[in-house]
Amino acid sequence: MSHSNNHVPAIVIGRLPLYLRALTQLASDGRHVTSSQELSEKLGFSSAQIRKDLSYFGEFGKQGTGYEIELLEQALKEILQVHHVWDMALVGAGDLGRALANYNGFEARGFRIACIFDSASSKVGTLINHWRVLPMDALRESVRARKIYLAIIAVPAIAAQQVADELVEGGVRAILNYAPTTLSVPPRVKVFHIDPVAGLQSMTYYL
Repeated sequence: MSHSNNHVPAIVIGRLPLYLRALTQLASDGRHVTSSQELSEKLGFSSAQIRKDLSYFGEFGKQGTGYEIELLEQALKEILQVHHVWDMALVGAGDLGRALANYNGFEARGFRIACIFDSASSKVGTLINHWRVLPMDALRESVRARKIYLAIIAVPAIAAQQVADELVEGGVRAILNYAPTTLSVPPRVKVFHIDPVAGLQSMTYYL
């Protein structure tokens, strides 16, 4: 999962999926060409910012004609390495885990849940969607055997660090963490935190 563009600021990488989503929407509307100005109006970033972000990766736009949507969409998929489908492990078969397992938007955008784990004996062996929930003691070997590098943690905060340790030992290199706690992992492992309450708390500032 390594990428040579280590000089690209993380905040730029964070905006690329938003550009990709906007391009995919435009393509589905039957559009073939767009401009940094149009993307700016759609996304709320300045057109200069969009041009600067894309310039890290090469020359995409033509002066006066803008961007060819299909070409830019494909280029962004390759930069983000979502031009093929990544298998993911999902840890936690509670309400949130079940919702994620039933969410059908992953695969169209380059991701597929490959296995689900839980520590509760009442959940192990049950079916969620078409996955049979596996026990936690199978986690490390399963992700290693299947060469899974991505995982989602959807367990209570108290269990999250132990789960992260197991995933790292199984070879996982990127973790999407829904547990409302900070995880300690080696520098080679990327963690992204999704904390809805933190999001709400930053929104109420503006109310």
